[in-house]
Amino acid sequence: MKLRIRGDSLRLRLTRTEVDALRETGRVSETIHFGARALDYVLSSADVDAPEARFVDDRIEVALPRATARAWAEGDEVGIEAEQGALRLLIEKDFRCLSPREGDDDDDAFPHPGAESGASC
Repeated sequence: MKLRIRGDSLRLRLTRTEVDALRETGRVSETIHFGARALDYVLSSADVDAPEARFVDDRIEVALPRATARAWAEGDEVGIEAEQGALRLLIEKDFRCLSPREGDDDDDAFPHPGAESGASC
């Protein structure tokens, strides 16, 4: 799962395996280590009315309503967008890059919808 933070915007991108895990287990998580400390980030399906995010104990927690998470994981919709006050949330399926970059591994990414039309990243 990729995490992107820019100002008051939080974006999570999930591979096919991670989308499957969210559908099957209701949870996907990653950790980034900063020496002796770490930042965890978690996406889960939960009993919430709307997508929501929290920052608690060095962990970013994003929760989606169960029905929303299931419909997104099983459907063709690319992303889920929501606003929580000033914070903008975006949860997306991760697409393969149209121009491969050295060191990137996107074998588990979703096929890019623009690949056949000759679009570029």
